[in-house]
Amino acid sequence: MSTTPAPPPDRAAAGAGAPSAGPVRERGDACPGALRLHAADDGALARIRLPGGLLTARQALELARISEDLGDGHLDLTSRGNVQLRGLAGGCGGTVAGRLRKHGMLPSDRHDRIRNVAASPLCGLDGFAPESASGSGSGSEEAPANIQAWVRELDGLLCADDAPVDLTHLSGRFLFGLDDGRGDIVALRPDVTLIASGPGRAGLYFGTSGPGLRVSAADAPRAAVLAAAEFLAAREACGSTAWRVRELPAGQRPAVARLVERLAEADILSTPLPSLRLPLGEPPVPGVVTGPDGLRALSVTAPLGRLTSAQWRLVSGMAGREGNGELRVTPWRGLVVPGLAAAKAPGLLATLADAGFVTSPDSAWHRAGACAGRPGCAKSLADVRADAAACLASGQAAGATALPVYWSGCERRCGHPGGGPWVDVLATGDGYRVTVRDGNRITVQDGGRQDAAPRTVTTAGLAGAVATARTTT
Repeated sequence: MSTTPAPPPDRAAAGAGAPSAGPVRERGDACPGALRLHAADDGALARIRLPGGLLTARQALELARISEDLGDGHLDLTSRGNVQLRGLAGGCGGTVAGRLRKHGMLPSDRHDRIRNVAASPLCGLDGFAPESASGSGSGSEEAPANIQAWVRELDGLLCADDAPVDLTHLSGRFLFGLDDGRGDIVALRPDVTLIASGPGRAGLYFGTSGPGLRVSAADAPRAAVLAAAEFLAAREACGSTAWRVRELPAGQRPAVARLVERLAEADILSTPLPSLRLPLGEPPVPGVVTGPDGLRALSVTAPLGRLTSAQWRLVSGMAGREGNGELRVTPWRGLVVPGLAAAKAPGLLATLADAGFVTSPDSAWHRAGACAGRPGCAKSLADVRADAAACLASGQAAGATALPVYWSGCERRCGHPGGGPWVDVLATGDGYRVTVRDGNRITVQDGGRQDAAPRTVTTAGLAGAVATARTTT
């Protein structure tokens, strides 16, 4: 095993000649949405943004109907807690948009692609209460914030046509992160981060490092919008085309001091906070979630992030009949069904297991994902989903402590995990390269060789190589 630094991801994306003002994008932001469809090899693709992953059971059922009527009958869950529909016929974009509007899933055409909001999916469901969240230093447990209320208010502000700040110039990849203090959303490295930090308080940060500001919880969504506006101002000032905060050089990133002035102009009081000290949290574990009110929730994930419309209908119907009528889509390609009776929860989880959902952290499929691969993507060098399924079916990499693993068909690694160490299984055309990535460090899994360059593994040896990499400490 050997370790070598990876090229900085933003520099690699922009090219070695990127100027000091940040990466220069050779093309505009082509991130798909509900209105701007992406032309893939298997048909058009629509990305339905679900701020905070929040859906009603009726909305979820409509997505199943759209996938069946207009697409390939599958729904893909993304690393932002959104849903993608694939295999759509050409020219059906207007029909898709109309059906989404009718069911409240497209509140604004102008703002569709900037509604990127990730939120702690178990907030209020498992009894978690933050302790000294966001570096508050209180050392005492506090009542959990209503993160879902923040999500709804923030989404309304993002979609407002009369907003004092026009955020439509944000990239479709700019991410707002709303963390209830457990650190799960912080691990996604949002661009603007809100963290619950005690009764009536929130921490506000650019990205997940450096100093921040304390604002009142009542002002938190408005403060997040103004932080995004400050990013746009900083980007314009240095002439950058950066899509995300971390793409700007350190000296040209939005300044907390300037944000204080912007907040004051909006009658939002703020006080300084030290650099973020919140530990990175873990995604929800598959299984039954015990709540403080005697109710239960179910946490499950989609195998490789994809569900059939029948699977989607099953869980949506369960949410409507047995739960509180809501679903939460997680940024880890999972679903949370809240509001279930304690006596029924185990049987309902077994039903989802029988239907093919991942319902236990001991499954090899837990924390495993893959891009679309062939035949859906022309750039892919392999049918990565088929190869991943064959590898995972061996069960060699099972266990709750196994690292996340992601199969990619090309160097773009679309949808790969964010945050801390994960196993990168990259198609080469002759097989796969298996490495462990953690920030800008790459650990090479090459049978004990000390070379800096990893070897290509054929599909015959892939399961063993992935199992070894997933148990790397």
